[in-house]
Amino acid sequence: MLYYIFRYLNNTFDLPGAGMWSYVSTRAITALILALIISMSFGEWFIRYMRRKNRTEAQRNREIDPYGVEKVGVPTMGGIIIIVATVVPCLLMGRLRNIYMLLMLFTTLWLGMLGFLDDYLKGHSKQFDRMPRLLKAISEFSGASPAYREKNKNGMRPIVKLLGQALLGLGVGLTLWLAPDAVMREGGHLIKSTLTTLPFVKDHNLDYAGFFEFLGSWQQAAGWIFFVCVTTFIIMAVSNGSNLDDGMDGLCAGNSAIMSVALVILAYFSSHAGFADYFNIMNIPGCQELVVFGAAFVGALIGFLWYNAFPAQVFMGDTGSLPIGGIIAVMAIIIRKELLLPIICFIFLIESISVMGQNFVARRGNAIGKKYRFVNRAPIHDAFRLKTEQLTQLRSMDKILLKWPKSSFHENKVTARFWIVTIILASFAIMTLKVR
Repeated sequence: MLYYIFRYLNNTFDLPGAGMWSYVSTRAITALILALIISMSFGEWFIRYMRRKNRTEAQRNREIDPYGVEKVGVPTMGGIIIIVATVVPCLLMGRLRNIYMLLMLFTTLWLGMLGFLDDYLKGHSKQFDRMPRLLKAISEFSGASPAYREKNKNGMRPIVKLLGQALLGLGVGLTLWLAPDAVMREGGHLIKSTLTTLPFVKDHNLDYAGFFEFLGSWQQAAGWIFFVCVTTFIIMAVSNGSNLDDGMDGLCAGNSAIMSVALVILAYFSSHAGFADYFNIMNIPGCQELVVFGAAFVGALIGFLWYNAFPAQVFMGDTGSLPIGGIIAVMAIIIRKELLLPIICFIFLIESISVMGQNFVARRGNAIGKKYRFVNRAPIHDAFRLKTEQLTQLRSMDKILLKWPKSSFHENKVTARFWIVTIILASFAIMTLKVR
């Protein structure tokens, strides 16, 4: 909004200083500062409001969270703070006709709405009969009705949540395929392409359409269909990975801020013709708006940490963790760096692997009448904060395949060390532009 106002003032009245708002750096830094201010100021009001309305989380299971006794009565749905602090600066400082900015805003709001419904149903399912008619219908469909709750956990059925993520993935993939503005520059021409960056390999990119040479004239269409499928899978995987990472104070917000900084740097290189040529990566005109969006997102996450650091005054809930993963995934897909996500989002990856491994091993154990575990506790961050007596009890009862870690750590130390790992890997992901 302000971008267009200042551009009008500069072009019409030649207002001194108005021209600087056309620079990405100015708008990105301003968006970062605004997001910090909004998240910290709005966050304080939001926490007070949620406490007045008694929208707080019950005491956590001490077997899972030994420090849960310090977190009684903590408001949830704090992801609303992150969403507001991200969207408002983008509306003010972003180019709202840019296809990539619109995609990022839609991703944030769509997954934010999905997570909000999940958190809302968790908190209100006991008051099912007094729900508004629309929310009652959603509750029945998604699995939070009283009949479903008798045998299952709170919130939406997992399949409903996955369906919402899949619909977003399809929408993003089809938009990048069909939108005329979603192009890349190659040989001085703007083209639609199924190319993506292949890490560690110089002078060679991966072409999704290359897998379908045997289809002849249908090759390009098949390549785009495959790209849409890959996009959907990545968005679902990263979004669920961030959801699993949200289990300790400051863990998900801190990791995500670091990952987003790396993606902002990569987006700036991709948007700049000179840098793109120097690093021999794809130049994607218009993706400089991802720098503005990413700066606002980083500011919102850091501001959220003001209240979410141990001991947390607010939890983000699915309202925050689902859009966080979706934002990271869509940013990487737009700049065609999705193959770097296993490095950048390594923490999300191991969180997901630990949960899937735990479920797989438990099912195989049940089939033969024995109790097995893949790790001490999943997601993996929970395995690091178990008390010594809990570790001893687990190992005396269950057969654990991966007996690590062998000692427990305070939640603060686990969070800080996960951040350090993410910093190292995010830095390495940027370095791969030259390690090719």
